Amino acid sequence: MTSSIPAVGTRTAEGSTLQAVFLDLDGTLVDTENFWWEAEAEVFADLGYVLDEAHRQVVVGGPMSRSASYLIQATGATIALAELTVLLNARFADRIARGVPLMPGARRLLAELAAHQVPTALVSASHRDIIDRMLDSLGAEHFHLTLAGDDLARTKPHPDPYLTAAARLGVDPARCAVVEDTVTGVTAAEAAGCRVVAVPSLLPIEPTPTRTVVGSLEEVDLPFLRSLITEKR
Repeated sequence: MTSSIPAVGTRTAEGSTLQAVFLDLDGTLVDTENFWWEAEAEVFADLGYVLDEAHRQVVVGGPMSRSASYLIQATGATIALAELTVLLNARFADRIARGVPLMPGARRLLAELAAHQVPTALVSASHRDIIDRMLDSLGAEHFHLTLAGDDLARTKPHPDPYLTAAARLGVDPARCAVVEDTVTGVTAAEAAGCRVVAVPSLLPIEPTPTRTVVGSLEEVDLPFLRSLITEKR
């Protein structure tokens, strides 16, 4: 989904300007990272392989093509990447059809951003059909733009998704706040020049001078996001 709504800077009394907020999906807004791992484990079990828990640390937060390729190589499974991708997406779609739990604080944050007319984009490495299904739970009306992993030639950890989101909304990446839950997503956002809030889901993420780490979305609100952006003079 796209929108022609122009980006609107949101200013604090101190003069800092937040031009847009970009949000990851799996593990950030919706509690589905376990769904992906369970889907992968089930598909490979059907193929006759047991996935080692160590593989989970490699595939978490990654795009489907990278995760599937890695698992084929790690297990030696004799299945084509395209076929495996179809099986994984189908198994995951079955799981989310039963309902998608939102992360604590997600609904409140989306409502707050919408109420203040902050341009907001959903930027995910998941496939378009998966994103569109989950928008029923999130509310498509909360997003001016959504980008899926198969909408672009390169997805996370490359900066392309966040650079594309900023370009389409007509905003400066340096004045955008990104909320991510994995190192893969954080890497993409930082490479695009955005300020990052990390809300680790399965694996720890270390804070840096340009990266703030919080325990949950319940710690994230509009004043907090505004405070991350320093006015350029």
